[in-house]
Amino acid sequence: MGLIDRLQPSSEARAPSAQPSLFTHDAPTVAIAGSTGFLAELRTRVQDRLVERIDVSRLEEAGYPALLEQISQVIDELISEDKVLLTAADRARLVKSVTNDMLGLGPLEPLLQDNEISDIVVNGHADVWIERAGRLNRTDVRFRDDRHLMTIINRIVARVGRRVDEASPMVDARLPDGSRVNAIIPPLAVDGPGLSIRRFGGHRIQMYDLIRQKSITEEMAEFLRVAVGTRLNIVVAGGTGSGKTTLLNCISSYIPEDQRIITIEDAAELALQQPHVFRLETRPANVEGRGEVTIRDLFRNTLRMRPDRVIVGEVRGAEVLDMLQAMSTGHDGSMTTLHANSPRDALARLEMMMLLSGVVLSEKTMNQYIAGAINLIVHAARLADGSRKVTRITEISGMEGATVLTQDLFEYTQTGIAENGKVVGQFRSTGARSVFTERIAAGGLKRGPTGKAAAG
Repeated sequence: MGLIDRLQPSSEARAPSAQPSLFTHDAPTVAIAGSTGFLAELRTRVQDRLVERIDVSRLEEAGYPALLEQISQVIDELISEDKVLLTAADRARLVKSVTNDMLGLGPLEPLLQDNEISDIVVNGHADVWIERAGRLNRTDVRFRDDRHLMTIINRIVARVGRRVDEASPMVDARLPDGSRVNAIIPPLAVDGPGLSIRRFGGHRIQMYDLIRQKSITEEMAEFLRVAVGTRLNIVVAGGTGSGKTTLLNCISSYIPEDQRIITIEDAAELALQQPHVFRLETRPANVEGRGEVTIRDLFRNTLRMRPDRVIVGEVRGAEVLDMLQAMSTGHDGSMTTLHANSPRDALARLEMMMLLSGVVLSEKTMNQYIAGAINLIVHAARLADGSRKVTRITEISGMEGATVLTQDLFEYTQTGIAENGKVVGQFRSTGARSVFTERIAAGGLKRGPTGKAAAG
């Protein structure tokens, strides 16, 4: 049985139905190149006829070549029936559009092929925005209607075994390339379904890319390389869109290849290149409200899996207490991210999340946990011009009373705005002597902070 045969439904489902003519009268052969509305109507008819002929549920199993052959046959039939002429360019556009709708993500496919796009935001079927180089811009991309958008959303979430409907109107998922997806639908979304895609496809950003983009200096990157090699526990902090996950990916690339790494995430998006990586992902509750598996559940299980390092994509709640305990009791060299506007704010956030664990601890005890577990806070920020910078590398140096002591080792200071709107500033090492100097030196760092500034 060939690919085309595998797509065939029963004979009853394949029975042809009467198709209205593309025109309301008999027409001579005409060219329709450039007629966008006409092509949209023809595309709809092609898809309708394909649905009549093939088993749509088996499209992905049969694959692209089979669908392409069916699309070509249907287009030939329709233009023959209605005596119209498609230009080669319009025919190619039509085939691509139908294929994207039936196997891909419809009108979003061209955007997903552009590796310079970092975010795609859909505010209803007729309002699509992209972020490129830190700037949001509206596009002319459109879905036919909300039903068309819902079809694409359902296709995304179904691939990762999740669902979105009135009973569960919010969902996190991911694309095959690792891009993170969030969808929200009515009744929560008042103006129609919404879709947000954080891109992680295409070129995987490496630390040298961040250096080239002046997001970090070579000296800062070298310090982080040795910090990872000497198994310091690292928190990457920053606001939304500041590049925390990208930075975590880059820092984790310094982990030696002979170590076992376990990652825990809500939606798997970390892309570690080491050979011994085991990835875990949370699971939401089912329609009956059962079966949920949280980050905290996974973390507790992870400690029984003989990890050398544990990387938590983002800590948001009670799991922080388990993570801090693990970091301070033999699982050093672990990493995570969290939302915070500064290193000091990151400490306050950690303390607040510990309160969510249900364990009653004094402020001093909570801060002792933090000071005993976290070694470095790497803070990233998204600046006014859309650029992303590592604005601080801060170490936790101990306790004074009930207060956690910190000192900045590197920092970025904004000094102005250029005429072209670009932020002007400088990176510099503070010259402070790290409390981990001996440990870091043993890891291979032959020189301390130089105190030199670098423009960025």
